[in-house]
Amino acid sequence: MRNPRKKPIIGIIGGIASGKSTVAAEFGKLGCAVISADAIAHDLLMEGPVRDQVCELFGREILQPCGRIDRRKLARLVFADQEKLAALNKVIHPRVLQRTEELIAKYNLCTHAKAIVLDMPLLIEVGWADRCDRLIFVKCDRQRRADRVQHAGLMDERDVEIRENFQISVDKKAELADNTIDNNSDFLTLVRQIQDIFSDIAKSG
Repeated sequence: MRNPRKKPIIGIIGGIASGKSTVAAEFGKLGCAVISADAIAHDLLMEGPVRDQVCELFGREILQPCGRIDRRKLARLVFADQEKLAALNKVIHPRVLQRTEELIAKYNLCTHAKAIVLDMPLLIEVGWADRCDRLIFVKCDRQRRADRVQHAGLMDERDVEIRENFQISVDKKAELADNTIDNNSDFLTLVRQIQDIFSDIAKSG
């Protein structure tokens, strides 16, 4: 085990809309504590000090009428400009990582948590790969991923391409992984793969 802490840490990696959060949730059903970086970032953007700092960077036009940050508008803005994305990350990332550390410490003390799962889109990019005892790559064809985000109305295929240009390539993520889960089939097949990998992790522990 590379991680010296009590509970195994499982990092979920993959391309946009590959199903990382679905995989993390299934590990949760098996008794793992799941930490979602996106959920932490969402909560941070609702906090006054962070919201004000982001507005100072990008203007109050990113706010909804209710006063909350419009996350889609913010995303369109920063993913069109590398400097703006870096500025946003400078505000958000340290806080996300700090809360992640706090949650890891908390879950290490929970007797019911069998492992800790990190659902962190930029896990490798922020240097957290070495914190994980197991890196799991969620494999999903590009067209299938594009169809998912379009169907959900989140972004189009061009948006996916732009965002992935700011990340380590999907191929590189696959190379770094200890295990691969194929998410190109049905849900039951996905669940069986997760159960098999978790069983192996439990034995290793």
